[in-house]
Order: sequence, then C-alpha cells, then structure tokens
Amino acid sequence: MALEKTLRDYEKALNRLKEAYKKALTYRGTEEYEFFRDSAIQRFEFSVELMWKLIKRFLETYEGLTCRSPKSCIREFFSAGYLSEEETLKLLQMVDDRNRTSHTYHEEVAQELFQNLGGYLPLMERLLLLIGNRITGSY
Repeated sequence: MALEKTLRDYEKALNRLKEAYKKALTYRGTEEYEFFRDSAIQRFEFSVELMWKLIKRFLETYEGLTCRSPKSCIREFFSAGYLSEEETLKLLQMVDDRNRTSHTYHEEVAQELFQNLGGYLPLMERLLLLIGNRITGSY
C-alpha cells in the first residue's frame, strides 16, 4: 500500500534528520559544524517532502479529500480535525523554511533554518505517531 510505504519512508527520513541534527549540535563551535548543520538542513528538506506526501495520502485514504500542494494538504489536515491552529501554523512555517533551503549558501539563512529545526522535530514526531497509529495501530 502506498500510504504504508510513505509512512515507513517518512519514519526513516525523520530518524536520519534527528541523527543529523544531534550530530550538528555535537560539533557546534568546531570546523565540522557547518558540514553537519548543512547535512541536517538537507535531511529536513527530504523529511518535509515526505511529510506532506504522507498527509496527502492519508487524507485521500481516510477522509476522501484531495489536496495538491504542501500547504493545501496541511490546511485540509487541520480542517479534518487532526491539528490545532498552532500546529498548523508551525507546519506552514516549516514548508516555508523547506522552500528556503535552496538559499543555504547564505550563512544567515542556513543558521536560521538550523535553529528552527529543534522546534520542528517534536511536531514532526507527533505527526508520525498520529498517522502511524491510525494506519497500523502500532506506533
């Protein structure tokens, strides 16, 4: 099933993002920091792509709703009662940050994106649990 595969792919991507984020924090203040920070940002980009596609497939399967873009899927997920307003706004900001990842050659943009990751990870984890529980009952 495409939905279950997307869930597994998202879980793997999220775990790799958390690893990269922790590694970057460990190397903060060293020569290697920028390398690990940029790696975490790249993992964030992959994870957000999979996250919105997971939401899209979930909404199609469980709610009969169709959405075509990351932001429209997040809004539909909110409208269906799965997110609070605060969570929705944070996810929309996450998509905006994902769109800015192409500008990480600007040091200040890269640093700002990395700083935001710590605030995004708990919500990304919550989405995994929420959708995973609904699909498999085992998350």
